Amino acid sequence: MNYIGSKYSLLDFLVETIDGVTGRRQGNNLVFADVFAGTGIVGATFKNKGYDIISNDIQHYSYVLNKHYIENTSPINADLLEYLNNLEGIEGFVYNNYCFGSGAQRKYFTDYNGKKCDAIRTELENLYLNKKINSSKYYYYLASLINSIDKYANTASIYGSFLKHIKKSASKNFGIELLPIINGSANGKVYNKDVNELIKEIKGDILYLDPPYNARQYCSNYHVLETISRYDNPNLKGKTGLRSYENKKSLYCSKKAVKETFDELIKNSNFKYIFLSYNNEGLMPMETIKEIMQKYGEYKLFTKEYRRFKADRNESRNHKAVQTIECLHCLIK
Repeated sequence: MNYIGSKYSLLDFLVETIDGVTGRRQGNNLVFADVFAGTGIVGATFKNKGYDIISNDIQHYSYVLNKHYIENTSPINADLLEYLNNLEGIEGFVYNNYCFGSGAQRKYFTDYNGKKCDAIRTELENLYLNKKINSSKYYYYLASLINSIDKYANTASIYGSFLKHIKKSASKNFGIELLPIINGSANGKVYNKDVNELIKEIKGDILYLDPPYNARQYCSNYHVLETISRYDNPNLKGKTGLRSYENKKSLYCSKKAVKETFDELIKNSNFKYIFLSYNNEGLMPMETIKEIMQKYGEYKLFTKEYRRFKADRNESRNHKAVQTIECLHCLIK
């Protein structure tokens, strides 16, 4: 997925730095926690290196993606793929609220793709509730649905708005493409909790933190995926069809609250090594991060220059630089 803050392009930097600091290239009998998991790329990478993974994100679509990537390890039968992709579309919540033909005046998806998404999402829920598929298979297909439908969205990377005209990639007829099953430890556990509450319940060897950097809330940037994931028929508001997200707002997006919230997280973390990904334009200045982390142990800093996220370059965000600097702050408790 084309996701804000994705560490896909920075994986080599992260892995090499974390391996170098910890002195461990394999994670057998070690616990790695990825508690702002997003699309799960970091947790999946360290799962493949043998670590037991703890994964968490407050967004439900992220929870679903990681339920598959982290908890599924055994081969899963792909026998449902053809059946689901051949379902006749229905006029469900996605079509009625995110497609122009329904009268909703929104163009997140073509009418065909919205109906197709509704049919697949409804059938998956029915199969699971009627115990015709187990939870592993349910999350395998639901994660694949979320990941696949995103490729057909008529947006400019995020769901803050939709495009006036249907773009080429969004005009193609939608079908699920199955996600890979990640080899590695079968001891993974995935949560859908507030990170500052979860941190009091977990412990391990390596804690990786990748919180939001700025005031943009993920719950509004990816609200359509959240609704497809939950499929809970929420009341939508405004031109863009936002669902209510008051209880999903992150304090890490608040300049006023982020310092105290971050300090609390580090203080309550029961991990030997803590790594924080943060860029040089974030709400917390580098000196603030250093000040907080070095209170609890030995502090180190590693940096890497990389290209700015596409939406930042294309939208009016007053960013002049094409490059930005990713900082990997390290604490050895």
